[in-house]
Amino acid sequence: MEPDLFTAAAEERQEKDPAGSPLAVRMRPRTLDEVVGQQHLLKPGSPLRRLVGEGSGGPAGPSSVILWGPPGTGKTTLAYVVSKATNKRFVELSAITAGVKEVRAVIEGARRATGGFGKETVLFLDEIHRFSKAQQDSLLPAVENRWVTLIAATTENPYFSVISPLLSRSLLLTLEPLTDDDLRGLLKRGLSDERGLKDAVALPEDTEDHLLRIAGGDARRALTALEAAAGAALDKGEPEISLTTLEETVDRAAVKYDRDGDQHYDVASALIKSIRGSDVDAALHYLARMIEAGEDPRFIARRLMISASEDIGLADPTALPTAVAAAQAVAMIGFPEAALTLSHATIALALAPKSNAATMAIGAAMEDVRKGLAGPVPPHLRDGHYKGAAKLGHAQGYVYPHDLPEGIAEQQYAPDAIKDREYYEPTRHGAEARYADAVEWTRRHLGRKRS
Repeated sequence: MEPDLFTAAAEERQEKDPAGSPLAVRMRPRTLDEVVGQQHLLKPGSPLRRLVGEGSGGPAGPSSVILWGPPGTGKTTLAYVVSKATNKRFVELSAITAGVKEVRAVIEGARRATGGFGKETVLFLDEIHRFSKAQQDSLLPAVENRWVTLIAATTENPYFSVISPLLSRSLLLTLEPLTDDDLRGLLKRGLSDERGLKDAVALPEDTEDHLLRIAGGDARRALTALEAAAGAALDKGEPEISLTTLEETVDRAAVKYDRDGDQHYDVASALIKSIRGSDVDAALHYLARMIEAGEDPRFIARRLMISASEDIGLADPTALPTAVAAAQAVAMIGFPEAALTLSHATIALALAPKSNAATMAIGAAMEDVRKGLAGPVPPHLRDGHYKGAAKLGHAQGYVYPHDLPEGIAEQQYAPDAIKDREYYEPTRHGAEARYADAVEWTRRHLGRKRS
């Protein structure tokens, strides 16, 4: 028996007793027009609309697609809509449990269906990043010859997790995190729709705000929490879902935090100042508040990257690579797992030795430039790779440092106006002590006199 996206038994149960299904299942979109968010992928003539038959076939038939986005943004939902709306044969595989054998069986079935009945096959492959290179290779002939139209879903960056030949034969569609407005519309639909709660209970604004923080951009999580809280409110005979009822239901206290107001900046400022002050526990507290409030993890990661250069610099040269790696990881995995990566980076930065020498150095240099302290580049440093440069005296007298035993030449590099300026004043904190020794040695061998 071929694998199917939703079993016939489950569908039959839902049709006979829709109220017995979870709210998130009952509210699952039936058409692309009901999909929340991702409007950039649902325009007329888009690959997804062509997959459900809203477009031409034949030589210009729909392409295979790879859906890339964080958890809860609708990858499986879009596949479900295609499965219900298309007149094509629809097959699902999960890369967690399937292997090359299962892939080949689907491809062979697709070839028989096409040849015998003229029926095209759509293959939904969830978690494609879990497939090895050899397993992904097994898909290539079917995709290239259009024996199947592939819909592959992944939460990881396809440029790292999907082989290049498969990427080149598919369209990469990036799903964006659902916005609060997207989720508000979904919650309102869940409250009022005949398939949902049928206006049995109201949702006040403060409770809705906390529900959005709990959801963290995940539609299923939002509807699951709404259903649980609504059930609790109805059991109490309450006409609306109070914040207290929601907190009791999901066991998660509301965080007083306005992502668009002063507290957004206050808590972010407190995080950075705690890292600067090397208080790792306070830093983790503010990080937790930002995470629990539903702050964009990319915003947090950007602040950590700035902190790594602003407050640590060369006192710990690994701080910036750690922060950059964290930002890249956060972009690839999203919440909830991104909390682990942000914690890792926050702890590393808080406990690192501190130096603002790099910050002060570029500030002082930029201040001089703004004051007009610039002047012409010394002639011996100018470009000499063109005809006539020598006649102008350009590049004449330049000493190539690699020709000298110590690798450094006593010659002037800065313009006359700032030739004695010393912008970088290293501390002796952590690894920067080594740079302090190096800068003293190099300035001495450059023939520089302290200003």
